[in-house]
Amino acid sequence: MKKMMMFGVIALSGIALAGCYGNSNSDTDSSSGTSGGSQKGVFNVVVPQEMPSADLSLATDTISFTALNNVYEGIYRLDKDNKPQAAGASDMADVSEDGLTYKVKLREDAKWSNGDPVTAQDYVYGWQRTVKPETASEYAYLFEPVENAAAITAGEKEPNELGIKAVNDHELEITLAQATPYFQYLLAFPSFFPQNQKVVEENGKEYATKSDKAVYNGPFTLEGFSGPGTDTEWSYKKNDNYWDKDTVQLSDINVSVVKESSTALNLFKDGQADDVILSGELAQQNANDPSYQSFKEASTYYLEYNQREENSPFRNEDLRKAISYSINRDALTKQILGDGSIASTGLVPEDMSKNPETDEDFAKEAGTLVSYNKEKAKEHWDKAKQALNIDSLNFNILASDADSTKKIIEYLQSSIEENLPGVTVTPTPVPLSVRLDRSNNGDFDVLMGGWGADYVDPSSFTNLFTTGNSYNRGRWSNADYDKLIESAGTTNATNETARWEDLQKANKLIMDEMGVAPVYQKAEGHLINEKVKGIVHHPAGASWDYKWTSIEE
Repeated sequence: MKKMMMFGVIALSGIALAGCYGNSNSDTDSSSGTSGGSQKGVFNVVVPQEMPSADLSLATDTISFTALNNVYEGIYRLDKDNKPQAAGASDMADVSEDGLTYKVKLREDAKWSNGDPVTAQDYVYGWQRTVKPETASEYAYLFEPVENAAAITAGEKEPNELGIKAVNDHELEITLAQATPYFQYLLAFPSFFPQNQKVVEENGKEYATKSDKAVYNGPFTLEGFSGPGTDTEWSYKKNDNYWDKDTVQLSDINVSVVKESSTALNLFKDGQADDVILSGELAQQNANDPSYQSFKEASTYYLEYNQREENSPFRNEDLRKAISYSINRDALTKQILGDGSIASTGLVPEDMSKNPETDEDFAKEAGTLVSYNKEKAKEHWDKAKQALNIDSLNFNILASDADSTKKIIEYLQSSIEENLPGVTVTPTPVPLSVRLDRSNNGDFDVLMGGWGADYVDPSSFTNLFTTGNSYNRGRWSNADYDKLIESAGTTNATNETARWEDLQKANKLIMDEMGVAPVYQKAEGHLINEKVKGIVHHPAGASWDYKWTSIEE
C-alpha cells in the first residue's frame, strides 16, 4: 500500500484526484457486463492479493487498510474530498495554539458490534498496544509525534506514559511531543483507531486472525475471514450497531482474491463482479469502455537494494545507479502496465503535496532525479565492476505474485540484463504475505516494493529511509539524511518553508546516492459496474471507503 504515507494546519496538502467513482451519466450498457449481477445492496469486489492482517496494530498494506477502514472507525474519517471529518468524535478536536494538545469529545452513541459502548479508554488502549515493543508493530513509528511514543517503542518508558489519556468515558486529551502539521490526518488512519481491550485479551494470540475473533465499530463488520495471508474470500456486512447506519446503503460487500487480470475480466463480463482491476494489455483494450476508470495513487513503487551486510555489492553506489539508469520507466508504464501509472521522477509522487509559499508540486519542484540512460548505465556498471573486482553479477528481484507485478519484474529482468552485460536477474514472485516476511527479514537481493502515502505530506516517503526505520528494508543509511529528517520533524516542524527545504534536500540526497530506485507512480485501472455509485477513493491513506456506496436499480 500503496501505499500504502503520510496534513488543518497543513499548507502542504494538495490532492485534487480524490472523490467518488461510478459513472453517472451513461445510459448505455457496455459489452463488459454493466447490466451487472448484483443483488440489491450487494457489491462484489475483486482484489489481487490476500489480506495479510486484520489486526489494527499489525496491518501494513493497502488490502488490509481498506478492509480495516470499512469495518472500524477512528476519531476522524476522510470524506470524498480527502478532508478529515468528525466520525468517532462528535466534533473536530480543540487544538491548542501551540499545536501540542488535542482535546477530543467522542460521540456517546458509538458502539462496538457486540453492543459495548466505544469509550475513550478504547483509544488509549489501542494506541498503547500499537506502540509497545511487545506488539512489534511496524507502524509504531507513525505515533512518534505523540509524547513518549518513540521511548515506549524503544522499551525506555511504559505504555501508560503515552501522550493520550481518557478524561472520562467520552473525552480524550492527546499531547504531542512536537507540533505536527499532518497529525489530524493520522486520526483518520486505521493504525490510530480504537481497540476493545476485553475482546483483544479474551482472544489472545487468536485476536483478529479470524473475523469472529474481533469486534468492529465501523459501517460494516468483517465476516468470513479465516486466516491472514491465506483466505481468498471474505465479506463486509452492514453493522446494525453503527451510529450512522442509516447512511450505509449496502447490505453486503463480497471480496474475492483473483490474481489473474484475465480471470477478473471474465468475472466482470459474466456479471459476477462489480469492480475489478485491470493492467497491461487488458487495461489498454478496455480503456474506452464506459465502465473503465483509472485512479492515480499517491504511491511510489521502487527497488530496494539489500545493503545489510558489509560485503553486499549493493553498498556500491555505482552499481545502484547502473541498475536505475538501465530501466526504461516510460516503456514500463505504457507498454507493460497501461493503467495510467506514470514513470517516477523521484521518490515522492506527483500531485500529493505543494510548496507552502509557491504552491509548486513537490515532485515537479524537485525535477527529474531518476531517468533511463543506457550510456550512464554502462558507465556506472563499468565503475562498479572495477570497484567490486567482478565481471558478472547474479541477483534476484523479490516481489509479490500479482499478475501485473510478475510482468513488471520480468520487464525489469529484460531491461537490466540488456543494458548491463554480465548481469543475470532472477524474478522471484511470491504471495504478498511471504514477500512481506522476506522483506522484513532481509531475505532478498533486490526488492520490488512500494509505498502508498498514509497522509498527504512528503515526509510520508522521506521518513521511511532514516537509519533504523523498519520500512528501510535495504538498510541504506546516511547521517546527513537522518539530520535533515530530524530537523523537518523537530526544529523546523512549525516553520513551513524551512521544513519544506529540509524535505527537498533529503529527497535530493537519497536520489543522488540512489539509496532506492523509484520506478513508477501507481495508478489502478478499474472496470466498475455503472450501477455502483458513491465509492470514495483516497489517493493517500486507506484507499477505498464504501460507507456512502449504493447500487442503483
